[in-house]
Amino acid sequence: MIIYGKLLPGTWLIEAELAERLGFSRTPIRGALHWLQRDRYVIAASNGTKSRMIVAPLTLDDARELYSIIGHLEGLAARLTAQLPTGPRDLALAQMREYNAGLAELVHKHRSEANRIFELDMNFHRTIIEASAGPRLLELHNTVQPQAERYWRLYATAILDELDQSVAEHERIIKAISAGDTDAAEAGIQVNWDHGVDRLAKVIESIGERGSWYGPNDAT
Repeated sequence: MIIYGKLLPGTWLIEAELAERLGFSRTPIRGALHWLQRDRYVIAASNGTKSRMIVAPLTLDDARELYSIIGHLEGLAARLTAQLPTGPRDLALAQMREYNAGLAELVHKHRSEANRIFELDMNFHRTIIEASAGPRLLELHNTVQPQAERYWRLYATAILDELDQSVAEHERIIKAISAGDTDAAEAGIQVNWDHGVDRLAKVIESIGERGSWYGPNDAT
């Protein structure tokens, strides 16, 4: 619900209301909120008399940290994918080309379909991870990716005018992996995430940081 935006940034999370909404007792809800707080999906906030959990804000500083982390994780995966034997590497490349072609088609037709943009982009990156990552790298990526997804989905709603840049960056990643150029593959992924957060910054500057008005001492 948080990742998909059904619970908006800054929303108060009240145990009794969540328990009724989800059909659980308050005990597992309380445990879930502590888990979500540990992974920074929710934060504690107070208005001076009450202290409750709220859905974590979407801020540019947080986005930059998450995008940097996931860029380095996927950069390592891209390096490993470029080292794969020809057969499995070609299979991954075919999938990557298919997803990027879907994004290019949206650019060509100038169709702003946020859910499709997100799914194609996510699958492009996921293909690189799944092609070569070991269990530890997969676990690290699986931990960070859902946190970045909140920003990724916001990005997909407003990226159409610059989607061609992402498509071109993907093409350079494909070319590097195809050539077995590990350095270029790793750098290409990191550039894609670095430029992605720069493009996201324009979105955040335009609409404002979501939920950031709920500071730790001034929630209402």
